Amino acid sequence: MIRVDIAGQYLAHRFYGVWRSYPVSTAKAGKGNLRGSLQTPIGRHHIAAKIGKGMPIRTAFRGRQPVGIYQPTRDDPTQDWILSRILWLAGEQTGQNRRGSVDTWQRYIYIHGTHDEAAIGTPSSHGCIRMRNCDIITLFDRVQPGERVIIR
Repeated sequence: MIRVDIAGQYLAHRFYGVWRSYPVSTAKAGKGNLRGSLQTPIGRHHIAAKIGKGMPIRTAFRGRQPVGIYQPTRDDPTQDWILSRILWLAGEQTGQNRRGSVDTWQRYIYIHGTHDEAAIGTPSSHGCIRMRNCDIITLFDRVQPGERVIIR
């Protein structure tokens, strides 16, 4: 099970009965479930897909496909880079975070690595849950598709 605390900017994961906590960055625009809001969705979710297994750290993804290794001296730092691994989330509560204009999966909400690790711990994403690259790789290796994710 994964718990994301938006107010505290951390993610906690229970692995074999032991909780481990990681700092994260959620949406700069706060919490909310509407498509186009640039907010982090709340409620019960699950991991719908794991993307990036075995890829090098800082692999950049576009459309969930690897496109190379992020290079800070070459790549535009103002873009919202998705790096290292992707955990694609799907909502479980019809009308709150599933189906229609509130569907987390259709909003492409991920837990993923970021190029802006200095911002971890402060709200700065466009809706996703950003993690340090080493942390998302550790988490990725410990979770399974279908695992519950609670965001509040």
